[in-house]
Amino acid sequence: MSLEINIDGRNAVVKELGREGNLVTFQVDDEVYQVDALKLGEGIYSIIYKGRSYNLEMIDAGSPRHFTVNSFHNSYEVEVIDAQTRYRRSRSKGDASDSSNTIVSPMPGKIVKIPVKTGDDVEAGQTLIIVSAMKMESEFRAKSAGKVKSIHVAEGDTVDANKVLIVVE
Repeated sequence: MSLEINIDGRNAVVKELGREGNLVTFQVDDEVYQVDALKLGEGIYSIIYKGRSYNLEMIDAGSPRHFTVNSFHNSYEVEVIDAQTRYRRSRSKGDASDSSNTIVSPMPGKIVKIPVKTGDDVEAGQTLIIVSAMKMESEFRAKSAGKVKSIHVAEGDTVDANKVLIVVE
């Protein structure tokens, strides 16, 4: 499994490649690392990499995906960016900054309901489609008033991420 992690504004893809006792092999972007990692206590870790010892303290920064990581000399703000986080970000971006009235699936899901038809006039905030993803149903609403130009899916369809669902003009 790979995770996207933001460390002080830099995104990195981290993937665990193997584990034998305390020896952990993982890949960060295109670089492979092997470390001896030991959990010393709640949020406290000892890591040996290339013969050098590092002590790290992970502090919950207010949510399950945000941490402050302290080493002897440095402190880093870390966020784990999982599918749910990407989904929430894409939803909030679409609400305020996107002037287009194109509804796009932010992640794979299943079309639950489409309460509009091609040619319907819609008001800003009106529900256009309901998608089930990650055991949650999300309503996608019109960003502004207009007319439904096209619907690219049907109720019951399974869709991939970034698929155009409905276009309003």
